[in-house]
Amino acid sequence: MKNLRPIPAVERVLQALGDAGLPRPVIVAVVRRELATLRAEKAIPGFDRVVDRIRKALERLRQSKIRPVINGTGIIVHTNLGRAPLGPDVVATLQRVAADYTNLEFDLATGERGERASYLEHNLALLCDAEAATVVNNCAAALVLMLRHFTAGERKEVVISRGELVQIGGGFRIPDILEASGARLREVGTTNQTTLADYARVIGPATALVLKVHRSNFFMGGFVASPSTAELAALARKKRVPLVEDLGSGAVMATERLAGLEHEPTPAEVLKHGVNLVCFSGDKLFGGPQAGIIAGRARLVAALKREPFFRALRCDKLILGALQTTVDLHLETPASGWAIPSGNADPERRAPVEQMLQVSREELRGRAAKMVEALAGAPLKAGIGEGKAQVGGGSLPRSAIPSVTLDLVPQNMRLSDLATRLRAGDPPVIGYLSGNRFKLDLRTIFPRQDVEVVRAIHRAMEAGPG
Repeated sequence: MKNLRPIPAVERVLQALGDAGLPRPVIVAVVRRELATLRAEKAIPGFDRVVDRIRKALERLRQSKIRPVINGTGIIVHTNLGRAPLGPDVVATLQRVAADYTNLEFDLATGERGERASYLEHNLALLCDAEAATVVNNCAAALVLMLRHFTAGERKEVVISRGELVQIGGGFRIPDILEASGARLREVGTTNQTTLADYARVIGPATALVLKVHRSNFFMGGFVASPSTAELAALARKKRVPLVEDLGSGAVMATERLAGLEHEPTPAEVLKHGVNLVCFSGDKLFGGPQAGIIAGRARLVAALKREPFFRALRCDKLILGALQTTVDLHLETPASGWAIPSGNADPERRAPVEQMLQVSREELRGRAAKMVEALAGAPLKAGIGEGKAQVGGGSLPRSAIPSVTLDLVPQNMRLSDLATRLRAGDPPVIGYLSGNRFKLDLRTIFPRQDVEVVRAIHRAMEAGPG
């Protein structure tokens, strides 16, 4: 029988690890798990290698903690990096709401129990030019809530075009969401061609609603056709069934006013065309926290809020407070398009997503030049490059925004090693490899982070060859 080294004692490993920067119960749990794995493998390495393995496991766990990162990818609404960053006014609201008690469900006028989010719902309806509005924890939840409500009776069928059976991030698919709500899917048309007659043929006594899903994360070209929202709304009215539209991206301004962006339909626009209810995300182009916003007919919104399932989907005081401030900032912005809020000339009050979309290449190039100068003397070649930023978050898939990048070519390590070291830094810096260069797109890096980026690069290069 092969002689095995003894498993080191947990306490001995803990002493060797020292301060790992995590709560002691967490460290003990990882140590025990790794020692148990080694025991099962029946190949115990030397003590130093055991400690090194556990140290790496602890580091992997530590790096999974949610913390700020610097986004140099050029993807503005980056789902993996938390989607829309929040502006200073919203952050200030979060600090005030989090630190104190609030009037979340308390009527200050009467001293009695009050309605949750009444101010927010009033202003959301105003912003969307809707009769009423409400909020749940994300757009998928908003869609599920509406589907559950409309299919709760004998009518179970949801009519949708085959060209709108989209897949969203994380592998979630619209058909799966529909089925999870208890609805029966009734597909019409083909992937690229759906006519109004296709809808008319299948709408009948079993139809609970017609669902239109905006193709916000992809586009089709060539031999494609589908009825307009107005045409579909007219048919739904004639057939006496509700029409619901999932817009997803949450644009409330005229995106086409920005160079390089296509038009993105707004909630007010589709409601004007006759949609009964619309839902969209709060943390994409809307520029706020994660939320699912529903707007439309007052009687339908009221019915949704009476659903028992609504309570399971409602937002807490932090989301409601952040969204409330986001909506107020939108209402201060002229309805004609992206602009500085009319009540305050300070551009820093604009949502960060809006700032990133509007910043000029000249400004980005000036920042890049200063960063290149600050990297002089580091063992790498730093230069100014060109990039194509994206909106991201399943929004405006055809829009590529000309941008400026900081291009790095290290002299003493591979590009992949530089990327790894920058990700492991504090704060982590995330970029991408292209054209034999490591690139950081300055459109998604805040000006206040430029100095941090330069310091992070210096630290990564000082660590020695890869």
